[in-house]
Amino acid sequence: STRPATKPRHWGASSLSSNGLPRSQLRAEPGSPPPQPWASSQGLEPELRWASGQRAEPAPEWQQPAGSVSEPAVSKKPRCHTNCLEAPLSRAFQRLGWEVGSHPWVFLLLPIVLTALLGSGLIYLPKDAEEDIEEQYTPIGSPAKAERRFVQGHFTANDSYYFSFSRKSTEVNYAFVLAVSNSASLLEQETLSEIDRLDEAVRALSATGENGTQIQYNEVCSMSGGYCTPSNPLLFAWKTNRNLNLRNITFPAYILAGRTIYLASLLGGTVLGESLGSSRLLLQAKAMRLGYFLKTEGEDNQRSKTWLIDFLNQVKNLEKSLALETIQVVYFTSLSRQLEFEATSKTVIPLFHLAYLLIIIFAVISCYRCDCVRNKMCVAAFGVISAALAVVSVFGLMLYIGVPFVTIVANSPFLILGVGVDDMFIMISAWQKTNIVDNLKERMSDVYSKVAVSITITTVTNVLAFYTGIMTSFRSLQYFSVSATYTTAHGNAGCLTH
Repeated sequence: STRPATKPRHWGASSLSSNGLPRSQLRAEPGSPPPQPWASSQGLEPELRWASGQRAEPAPEWQQPAGSVSEPAVSKKPRCHTNCLEAPLSRAFQRLGWEVGSHPWVFLLLPIVLTALLGSGLIYLPKDAEEDIEEQYTPIGSPAKAERRFVQGHFTANDSYYFSFSRKSTEVNYAFVLAVSNSASLLEQETLSEIDRLDEAVRALSATGENGTQIQYNEVCSMSGGYCTPSNPLLFAWKTNRNLNLRNITFPAYILAGRTIYLASLLGGTVLGESLGSSRLLLQAKAMRLGYFLKTEGEDNQRSKTWLIDFLNQVKNLEKSLALETIQVVYFTSLSRQLEFEATSKTVIPLFHLAYLLIIIFAVISCYRCDCVRNKMCVAAFGVISAALAVVSVFGLMLYIGVPFVTIVANSPFLILGVGVDDMFIMISAWQKTNIVDNLKERMSDVYSKVAVSITITTVTNVLAFYTGIMTSFRSLQYFSVSATYTTAHGNAGCLTH
């Protein structure tokens, strides 16, 4: 190859050759070989530059020999950007962190004022309110409810004149007392006498209403022909006629004074004898059920429930005062399921208090450092307080807008506390990595820009997870999901601004 016709523009002003050596060294010495052509000197250039400590770079195209193949050119196509979400989030959070660092007292006091305003809605928190288990814990549009409405529309009953439990399609107020004989059979005069004493004592119970009035059983009992419905037709027949032949009773149907009495749901532990037509002779019966049905319409419904609660409180003492010897007593009411459900929730709440304490202690102690500068126990404490403020604010807001406060919602703060403090740990970790010589605004903006994606993703996923519960057909889960959704969003926002 031959040298190019034109010289580089800097050759005339430089005392160095193209390979970095002085031109004097390229002159021919006596007895030395003639200088190499320009093309042959290209092979020495990388080695000489490496020896002189300079970076070996390929020669420009105009210095490359003719016919040589150059390296492929770098593509000029635009690169694919994968930070289209991260970049704007980081910039927005960086701006927010700068504002928080510039006005710390505003972002500290404003959430407290907002919590005080929204938390005032807790004055509407129901006290001793009854929770309808069927309404809260059964599907809204279940076929069973539709079928019951159909039955109610076509099969009506006049409970004020003749009450029939078999015709009721809805839950009624009732109290069942099961008398179990200590002997082989209760179809004895002595045993029936004790059952009669128990029946009279239950009917004599009275409860105290809200305004201090006494609620008697005959005021709230279901009527049948102008009288309270008998607790047990067989017992009522024996009380009416003490000389009733108890050895001539048939089961399951017993005809008394021209009226058929079905004993299948009234007697238990039966022993049957010979067949008498469609029924058989009743030889023995181990247990008898006494049913006390109460009114469920209008204002009488609440008075009936008051009497039932008083019955549950007095029945144990009543059994002791009667000194029953031949029977044992077991009882159950229409409120038993609801009261047991509420009692179970109340027994679990102290355990939640212990769990709250353990989580708070762990969150605070885990941020302890021996270095006083990097010790962040106070920051962790404020992170826990931020989650508590979120719970108070959202509960008050839900009560303001009319969302019922059910028992399951009372257990949500435990879950919210666990979800709410995770952002606090992320921010503390990012703060520890900032430059300690920077001012507060710079460090806060740096922290917020680093945690932008993490906090956004955790917040969105938690909100979506709780939001899916709103689409369920159970009202209690809907109320829980609404409260948890707003509390999670508010708690994460409070963690950023406090």
